[in-house]
Amino acid sequence: MSATGIGASVRRKEDHRFITGHGRYTADLHRPGETHAFFVRSPHAHARIKKIDVAAAAAMPGVLAVLTGAELAADRIGNLICGWLIHSKDGSPMKMAPHPPLAVGKVCHVGDPVAVVVGETPAQARDAAEKVSCEFEVLPAVADPAKAQQKGAPQIHEAAPANTIYQWHLGDAKAVEAAFKLATHVTRLDIVNNRLVPNAMEPRAAIGEYDAGSDSFTLWNTTQNPHVARLVISAFVGLTPEHKLRVIAPDVGGGFGSKIFIYPEEVVALWASKRVGRPVRWVADRSEAFLCDAHGRDHVTRAEMAFGADSRIAALKVKTIANLGAYMSTFSSSIPTYLYATLLSGQYEIPSIYCEVDAVYTNTAPVDAYRGAGRPEATFVVERLIEVGAREMGIDPVALRTRNFIKSFPHQTPVIMTYDAGDYSAALEKALEIADIKGFDARRRQSARHGKLRGLGFSTYIEACGIAPSQAVGSLGCGVGLWESAEVRVNPTGSVEVLTGCHAHGQGHETTFAQVVAERLGIPIDNVSIVHGDTDKVQFGMGTYGSRSGAVGLSALVKALDKVEAKAKKIAAQVLEASERDIELKDGKFTVAGTDKSLGWGEVTLNAYVAHKFATREIEPGLKEGAFYDPLNFTFPAGCHVCEVEVDPETGAAEVVAWTAVDDFGTVINPMIVEGQVHGGVAQGVGQALLEGAIYDQSGQLLNGSLMDYCMPRADNLPSFKVDTIVTPSPSNPLGIKGCGEAGAIAAPAAVINALTNAIGSEALAMPATSQSIWSALQKRAVA
Repeated sequence: MSATGIGASVRRKEDHRFITGHGRYTADLHRPGETHAFFVRSPHAHARIKKIDVAAAAAMPGVLAVLTGAELAADRIGNLICGWLIHSKDGSPMKMAPHPPLAVGKVCHVGDPVAVVVGETPAQARDAAEKVSCEFEVLPAVADPAKAQQKGAPQIHEAAPANTIYQWHLGDAKAVEAAFKLATHVTRLDIVNNRLVPNAMEPRAAIGEYDAGSDSFTLWNTTQNPHVARLVISAFVGLTPEHKLRVIAPDVGGGFGSKIFIYPEEVVALWASKRVGRPVRWVADRSEAFLCDAHGRDHVTRAEMAFGADSRIAALKVKTIANLGAYMSTFSSSIPTYLYATLLSGQYEIPSIYCEVDAVYTNTAPVDAYRGAGRPEATFVVERLIEVGAREMGIDPVALRTRNFIKSFPHQTPVIMTYDAGDYSAALEKALEIADIKGFDARRRQSARHGKLRGLGFSTYIEACGIAPSQAVGSLGCGVGLWESAEVRVNPTGSVEVLTGCHAHGQGHETTFAQVVAERLGIPIDNVSIVHGDTDKVQFGMGTYGSRSGAVGLSALVKALDKVEAKAKKIAAQVLEASERDIELKDGKFTVAGTDKSLGWGEVTLNAYVAHKFATREIEPGLKEGAFYDPLNFTFPAGCHVCEVEVDPETGAAEVVAWTAVDDFGTVINPMIVEGQVHGGVAQGVGQALLEGAIYDQSGQLLNGSLMDYCMPRADNLPSFKVDTIVTPSPSNPLGIKGCGEAGAIAAPAAVINALTNAIGSEALAMPATSQSIWSALQKRAVA
């Protein structure tokens, strides 16, 4: 390993501009003659639009246009779509209701946009928006997914009777029923996986600009996948042909999945820019983000795990109602299906699994991928069942896990996935050692002397990353391929530009991608630059989500580097008058094997462009290569997280006092960046377990729609983390990478709740486990 190559903890190259205020986010950009958009949004969760009067608003100072869904429809701007087709168990396709960028005829959640005001200044647009008069006929609403399908529930969309989008299933129901009949013990749990608001540091923003001379559009946008945004807006929304739309995602301040999707505001900003003949700029405030960004999680689940006489898991049965909100979002259909049920085997050898998922509409914000996206929900189900099962049977939870771990690979689960590599026992054993489990009883006694209850919880999770291969996900309903692209441009002086279809919004790609290039070519890391986020610069790519950038994006880069090296060796052979087979590249130098004849990297790259020393009819001048990479399989990061908590029984206040994480991410490019990803993921998972949860009342009003009311994790909610790894390289990609970005958020909620329930001696504890809910659980236990 070199000082800057694979495995080195190189400081992030991009951080200098971020911490010195030189980042360029969408809100930092200004276009000549730009105008400002402000959206008029529905105050009701469910209502018919009787009338929209824009006359007073249009007459306000500085107002250039007040546009509604009527004008949008007149210009034949289409609906937003969901790009993953799911079929119900009866074979019928999912019920995707129309989702116009500006509501027409009806609003379906609080915050649904009904009009947009375009003004000379933000203040003028906002003031004029207050003059837009909307007359609504308020309709009954339903916000609780468990009530959405009940008889008499308000009907949200005509296309979806009983508010049901699909009734999907996976697995062998008959085999599961047979196993349950023979079981010696069955653990049953009712689980609510609480709804979360993503709250990325940077709110969403968009600048739409129309060029009348070329009849083309440019969108600057806070997106995780600019090429997919261009594809959907052009091909499905129908705003303009694909080659007439450029999408630029500059620096993006966090996404966590919420910026994957195509939202109404970016479509409207583009459309309105043509209407007014000037650029249109929109920047969300935090209240808009709470109301209108896609939320995450929100499952209601009944889960049962059957055990045999040897305490081995015999079968698993899960029934989930998944809330998808008022409209289907870009990938929402896949989250509670193929990204959830396929991971219900966890790290365990479970012969039979059957999962049913009903996806429903409610009068709430749309729900889609949020850090982990289906995998945290699956892990929570499995890890709560295994922990509670151990307690009910009087078995040590570590022993029960170890007994049921998958021991040999590859392993075919009963729910589609083939796990390719892992060592679950090694991760668990390392975590037990680092967490000093042998000393836990002493620590518990010490806590008791101070009047505190101490609890210990485990979470042995698995996830699927890379989300591929394309043919496989296509057969499951995905509307796009999930390969990745890379292009390596070598300049005459030897510096290198990498163009990647991935997108960075906090992951450190400008460093890790450069590390791979620096090690492979033997050049200084500062001689490598990474270009991403611009559809006019980068060939088509699929963006960043699902921890795919390393496993898929870097694999495409490696393929392109293979081609660069092969051509560079041909050129070096010509210049050195040697056989191509004898040329070796090491530490930035091309050498003829067994001789002292050599050329430096820069000498070969200059010769590639000067082209004096080789026949250009045989070798083309220049040194630039591209590649597309489609993985052979998903990758399967896994690990063990151990949580210790202390609870004050008088107040219910809980403190996470220790955290150990041992993860298997395969090959690690930059350990420092990976550890940071683990820290962030655990923080979000702890937030879900203890603090966060979007609360809607019966009328569909979001009750905690600001940071004053929605509790986010802070530094004092977290201990110092003990983080380590084991390595079983993935055989599915050339670098052996598995992915790391979502692991903490997947593992943490179950670890926290397992620790809390261990501390208080009651399983009746839902997320978020606030002080009030913990205190209430303790009181109920005392009465019982």
